[in-house]
Amino acid sequence: MISTETTVLPGLTLRDLLFDLPLDHARPEGPTIQVYARALDVPEREHEAPWLVFLQGGPGFGAPRPSGVSGWIKRALRDYRVLLLDQRGTGRSTPISVESVRHLEHDAAALADYLACFRADAIVADCEVIRRRLIGERRWTLLGQSYGGFCTARYLSVAPHGLRGAIFTGGLPPLSLHADDVYRATYRRALEQNRRYYARYPGDITRVREVFEHVAARPELRLPEGGPLSPRKLQQLGLLLGFHDGHETIHYLFEDAWVPGRRELSYKFLRGFEHALPFDTNPLYTLLHEACYAQGSATRWSAERIRAEFPAFTFTPGETEGVRFTGEMIYPWMFQEWPRLRPFAAAAERLAARGGWPTLYDPQQLARNEVPAAAVIYEHDMYVERRFSEQTAGAIRGLKTWETARYPHSGLRAAGEVVLGRLLELLHAR
Repeated sequence: MISTETTVLPGLTLRDLLFDLPLDHARPEGPTIQVYARALDVPEREHEAPWLVFLQGGPGFGAPRPSGVSGWIKRALRDYRVLLLDQRGTGRSTPISVESVRHLEHDAAALADYLACFRADAIVADCEVIRRRLIGERRWTLLGQSYGGFCTARYLSVAPHGLRGAIFTGGLPPLSLHADDVYRATYRRALEQNRRYYARYPGDITRVREVFEHVAARPELRLPEGGPLSPRKLQQLGLLLGFHDGHETIHYLFEDAWVPGRRELSYKFLRGFEHALPFDTNPLYTLLHEACYAQGSATRWSAERIRAEFPAFTFTPGETEGVRFTGEMIYPWMFQEWPRLRPFAAAAERLAARGGWPTLYDPQQLARNEVPAAAVIYEHDMYVERRFSEQTAGAIRGLKTWETARYPHSGLRAAGEVVLGRLLELLHAR
């Protein structure tokens, strides 16, 4: 472990930590990567508080970058020191980017094998090495948001001895379902969010369709980063619909779609579209999203195949209904239409066809779980199907749940003090 820098903000001390870890924990003598974490504490705390490790959503996104004491971090620091882990491949940990894997660009098999080392099983193995190096055999508590909850379920399955508590926020994974089942459920959730969106902004039925018609008639249109703009690409804005501010983000984007007085899409709209979606800046998210659900069998571009069962998502010029945005789905054509993803196209095909993925969860271990655990299940969660979360909650012995319709999937970000406070009460309730 290397401690590189300490920063003091009002009410907050931040310490940078770097760890050299095996790329493949099954081959500890092989290549290594770096994993970065940021430790947060209250300045001059009089006692040594226990650790709370935050595992963020994704896959493929770095941990939050705090600028002060607020939200869930403010609540957490009352009882804990906080470790913000940049999961392998993200943030300041050895990243996955076009530049970082350029040496494998022309070897699709080797690149796919490399990328397969960045799933939840490896993230949990990283955490256990970091725990021992940082605090020895003492235990810590996990806070898993979305995909971080998937990692937390993996942790409870294979290394419960390292945990004094486990908290899930919108992240109870399906334990054994195929990706096809997941996408059938999430396509239905996306349709419901589209209905809610147009009910809130009925004027956008026409406003959005006019933009889609314009784009469909002009295949030569290009985004500022050089890739094409197509109706199916515009539909990907639906990724935002499940967040607390997603409806507004989309609405205000389309409000500024046109150059004033002309039927020409504005630069502000085109740049805003790029900025709203993470596919080119966070390629690991695109590459491993379906693999999050893979256990044993290949996903075979599940979202693309299952989309055919939902014709409502087909954009047809000349209709009068609201255009349906898609949701948290990855499609093979993205590796051509998003230029920064093109170097990964062959490896992505191999990952989609890859069978024999290791099992992530151990239902028998979860059924005899002794680690105190609490979870919030969001009734209208667009990304993690409520029914599947309820099934998983019932499979984890002793897990206490709070089901609510008040917050969406991003409740921890929208009302962090309230959400984490309620979950800590559940976690410590006898």
